[in-house]
Amino acid sequence: MLLTSAVPDLSVRLLAVRDLTERLAAPLSAEDQTAQSMTDASPTKWHRAHTSWFFEEFVLGPGGDYRVYDPSYRYLFNSYYEAVGPRHPRPQRGLVTRPGIADIARYRVHVQEELVRRLATGSLDDRSLDLVELGWHHEQQHQELLLMDAKHLLAGHPFDPVYIGRAIEPDVTAVPVTWRRVDAGLVEIGHDGNGFAFDNERPRHTVLLQPFEIAERAVTNSDWLEFMADGGYDKPELWLSDGWTRVQTEGWQAPAYWQQDDDGRWTTFTLSGRRPVRAGEPVCHVSFHEADAFAHWAGARLPTEQEWETAARGIADARGQLLDPARCHPGAAGRAMIGDVWEWTASAYLPYPGFTPAAGAVGEYNGKFMCDQHVLRGASAVTPVGHERLTYRNFFPAHSRWAFSGLRLARS
Repeated sequence: MLLTSAVPDLSVRLLAVRDLTERLAAPLSAEDQTAQSMTDASPTKWHRAHTSWFFEEFVLGPGGDYRVYDPSYRYLFNSYYEAVGPRHPRPQRGLVTRPGIADIARYRVHVQEELVRRLATGSLDDRSLDLVELGWHHEQQHQELLLMDAKHLLAGHPFDPVYIGRAIEPDVTAVPVTWRRVDAGLVEIGHDGNGFAFDNERPRHTVLLQPFEIAERAVTNSDWLEFMADGGYDKPELWLSDGWTRVQTEGWQAPAYWQQDDDGRWTTFTLSGRRPVRAGEPVCHVSFHEADAFAHWAGARLPTEQEWETAARGIADARGQLLDPARCHPGAAGRAMIGDVWEWTASAYLPYPGFTPAAGAVGEYNGKFMCDQHVLRGASAVTPVGHERLTYRNFFPAHSRWAFSGLRLARS
């Protein structure tokens, strides 16, 4: 629960987050912001509207004496909250040409001004203040999704458009892989209740770990090129059954966004256009299936999320590349376990012992997805600064590739 003295800071942070959303959307045209490239992605303008709808639905409306901006928005911009009511089908979000981006901008101002007014007058109760804090963390999640979805959209263009201009960087050599031992023992896992966390990071609990080693850097592009050169995508013995089916049906032969030129050089699409693959960067845009196959090929395995969190506590203050709106791309692989790319773990996304979702519609936020998903840990080059956390549990289906996802090896 937030303290009353924290309300001014909450208002400042809220405005900073809201401003960043608009900054990230600004390089995208109205057409860019309306299109939807696949069912799993959403248009930029939908992200901008939905993050405002969240505050309207869960904070302003229940508080009373609020003028709803447009009643149709409750249907158009609900994501998956069944308890709120019916919603527009997700696969059809790109067909909603109205409201346009100017209407969405006005909607955002309307909601934001009322939020700031209520924070300033002290008219929000403790529950509402907690929801405001949840709301801007929720908006930070959508900032990352906005960039993931925009990248997927722009990558489908035949001429590799640029979202943000950035100088071409020289190649960088990957540092050798070294291993760090973590001893067996009982360890505490999960958020300790100090500061904000999502409900799926709690409760803190004890697990028993066996001794293991973890690689001191993520798997790099140069590692992945070796895997490809050795026929990694052509050897069914390396792959889980569902993964091998994906390789066959979708024609995977390299990470998402990679292409091979006529001269054999590999390039990758970035938010700054198509660029040469840099050897020392963490491999990015690989699925859980690909990560697991690589680990088998390398004679290792993926860490469990409990192993990952325990190992990361030893270097908890180290950060790789987080969101820089002028970059939006990983840096060279280093020892940090938080930043650059989300790292697939071997763990299914399941509730911690004693997990209880929040009451009401907001309780659908995380718990309802605890099925057929895998946990990723760390953060990525499009995770907003301040949104990263050692105990953060990201999750995606095993076939997903459009997230900024990579891997780190472990061995017993």
